[in-house]
Amino acid sequence: MARKSSKVQALYELCQTVFTPSGCPPPSSPAINKLRSVLDAMSPTDVGLKEENQDDDRGLGFVGLDQLKRVSRWAQPITYLDMYEGDSFTMCIFRFPTSSVIPLHDHPGMTVFSKVLYGSLHVKSYDWVEPAQEIKGPNYFPVRLAKLAVDKVLTAPCGTSVLYPRSGGNLHNFTAVTPCAVLDILTPPYREDAGRKCTYYRDYPYTAFATENGIKIKDGREEDYAWLAETEPDNLYMRLGNYTGPSIQV
Repeated sequence: MARKSSKVQALYELCQTVFTPSGCPPPSSPAINKLRSVLDAMSPTDVGLKEENQDDDRGLGFVGLDQLKRVSRWAQPITYLDMYEGDSFTMCIFRFPTSSVIPLHDHPGMTVFSKVLYGSLHVKSYDWVEPAQEIKGPNYFPVRLAKLAVDKVLTAPCGTSVLYPRSGGNLHNFTAVTPCAVLDILTPPYREDAGRKCTYYRDYPYTAFATENGIKIKDGREEDYAWLAETEPDNLYMRLGNYTGPSIQV
């Protein structure tokens, strides 16, 4: 009797039929909905995570590189589990200790599916205001205007979130409210020579620079906007772990 295919294998095969290396054409709405429904049904055990070990992910959050040696005995990093990486898409899992953070970053030209497998995760995300509104901030560094898309806590079980190249919160950060894990599918994957470099940002309130530059909000409240400046992720603490879920037959 033929062995039943795992949910992970079914997810991989669906992605192979939907995604392309260039991201063009983008996934259709029916394809996105079908993929969301498959992800919605995924549980921690489907990807080799044991729910009884979730409390082992305790941590005291984020540390900077200058503090790494001093706190390395107690600080727990975010763990990255590589499930699959190809020309058209990446499948991976992030395991977060409580209070750990992936800083604000972008996904240029990419569509990203995120499924919280267990725990609670705060998501804050933005989309660029178009046409681009860029000004000089303090010390003459450039800042660009973005609009808030999402600012909420996702607690498993919950539906799959999707961000798109120009909507849905393409620039986001994650903060773990409790120990949690997120299954991500990124399409097409990051690739610097194709213009898909991951850039990190710091956000500033709209009122920090708007008045002196005479830029007025045309849609929504001032609180829904922020200025984003490129920065370095000097407080990102991450390690590579071993994916122990069902193998993927490529």
